[in-house]
Amino acid sequence: MIDIKILRKNPELVKNNIKKKFQYDKLQLVDEIIELDRQFREAKGQADFLRSQRNSISREIGILMEQSQRTVVEQKKIKVAAVTEEMQHLKIQQETLFDQIQGKMLQIPNIIDSSVPIGRDDSENKEIERFGEPAVPDFEVPYHVDIMEKRNGIDLDSARKVSGTGFYYLCGDVARLHSAILSYARDFMIDRGFTYYIPPFMIRSNVVAGVMSFSEMENMMYKIEGEDLYLVGTSEHSMIGKFMDTILGEDQLPQTLTSYSPCFRKEVGSHGIEERGVYRIHQFEKQEMIVVCKPEESFCWFETLYKNTVDLFRSLDIPVRTVECCSGDLADLKIKSVDVEAWSPRQQKYFEVGSCSNLGDAQARRLGIRIKNKTNEKYFPHTLNNTVVAPPRMLIAFLENNLAADGNIKIPQPLRMYMGGKSSI
Repeated sequence: MIDIKILRKNPELVKNNIKKKFQYDKLQLVDEIIELDRQFREAKGQADFLRSQRNSISREIGILMEQSQRTVVEQKKIKVAAVTEEMQHLKIQQETLFDQIQGKMLQIPNIIDSSVPIGRDDSENKEIERFGEPAVPDFEVPYHVDIMEKRNGIDLDSARKVSGTGFYYLCGDVARLHSAILSYARDFMIDRGFTYYIPPFMIRSNVVAGVMSFSEMENMMYKIEGEDLYLVGTSEHSMIGKFMDTILGEDQLPQTLTSYSPCFRKEVGSHGIEERGVYRIHQFEKQEMIVVCKPEESFCWFETLYKNTVDLFRSLDIPVRTVECCSGDLADLKIKSVDVEAWSPRQQKYFEVGSCSNLGDAQARRLGIRIKNKTNEKYFPHTLNNTVVAPPRMLIAFLENNLAADGNIKIPQPLRMYMGGKSSI
């Protein structure tokens, strides 16, 4: 959510930002909010005047009581009651207007950074840089499920009977490899100075509303029936929620955290759920990184975060590239985002394995996260998040890039300690 002061002072800036995101249906919201805000401030001003008037009359009543002018006192009391009733009416009006303003403000996208390329969707995202040589072996690379099934490492049929499409059983060495990747990612981030967390896997609706847009919530989140709880779509949600309604000192910044969680997603949309495969599914696990920092440091941290993911993938001999998301591909809370994509030898193209996002102060503003400086002034910090690894999607990249001609899967040195010393499976 942007600062309403920006909307008051420069509504054209907000409208131009909406146009850059090709959300023309939201343009009318700007004028609607400005009008509602005018009514709100008018009601507030009137209420403040009546409060001052009531206080003045109350003081007069005190003086008149001392003078035993009871008739005049009763007349004044009637006037106080009338003023109080009008104030109550204005209070209700203010609350209604405030809720209407908040509801519309939550639909206004964050002001994107000037460096973001303008485009309608992910087809217009811009490649930034490649790391490692994308190789195509001289043998056919099977579909990732076939690689797993050859090692009795996956059971989709049983999962479909138990839970439906979009779920899986991993077993044996494939399951162990899945866990090894997560353990390696955890230690990789700890070695880079991040504090490890295992957060709650369910969050309340006020946290959901604070960390994501309504469209994302509708398409992603599973709600627990009969309770004010949602299953997390990523641990970033509960990790940012950890700071809700808190005031941090500048000496407590930056907060650099890495967290593990299972993730649950509806995956509603045109892409759908895969019938056979584990690229887009309802349940997976992920290691995440989260930063809460001063606004002036956020872009430095942004670059650091996505480079952490690049470094991790390269340490496992997986070629990757970074891609900047264009304006139309940015979720409403993001001001800038870079995807990390891994090379697929089978498809001979890159595919997304992680996403790094700078959300500016949007989440902090929604959740009431503030920073107090040395002069006791308070301001909103910036929040950032990035995927370290998200198996089984990362597992697909690993299997394809480490598959040997003889059908064995090479285990890079960094993973061997988590695989019982095995150099291949």
